[in-house]
Amino acid sequence: MHEIIWHGRGGQGVVVAAQILAEAAYLQGYQGVTSAPTFGPERRGAPLTASTRISDAPLRTFSQIELADIAVVLDPSLLRVVDVASSMRDGGLIIINTDLKPDDFHLRKGLKIAVVDAVKVALKFHLLKEGAPVVNTPLLGAFARAAGLVSLEYIEQGLKKKLPAKVVAANVMALKMAYEETVIKKID
Repeated sequence: MHEIIWHGRGGQGVVVAAQILAEAAYLQGYQGVTSAPTFGPERRGAPLTASTRISDAPLRTFSQIELADIAVVLDPSLLRVVDVASSMRDGGLIIINTDLKPDDFHLRKGLKIAVVDAVKVALKFHLLKEGAPVVNTPLLGAFARAAGLVSLEYIEQGLKKKLPAKVVAANVMALKMAYEETVIKKID
């Protein structure tokens, strides 16, 4: 089983990204997939999480994820208020939306880090909501490249099932660009 935690802020599409990944994993043939938001007093801009579980076998676990295999950080400012690395398993992967390089982050040894400038990608394809860049789709592209669990093809299919038809083309282009621009490094 692979457990993924999505860290973002209200309005960034954290829950939608977790759902699209679950749909894509199911379409790819995984027998067990779940997606769930973490409920609380969320409001636009407030930190929140969502989770996705992916398994070759049917899942019977529906609790919150305590230690993740993969964390996806939609807003890098959250790294100053949430200790993402402490909720990661050894050998885990952290995917961060940032214009920084992997070496600019000081995370514990044994983790892998992947970075992509999802804001730049979202702006290029005019993925905006109320004037703010929508980075969840580019981060799904980064996930496909860095995690290697769900292919770009199936994430694209998941997008088509979840998003309105009028925005699919731009989101698919953003997905593919982020996939190509993701940089991955193991922290020794």
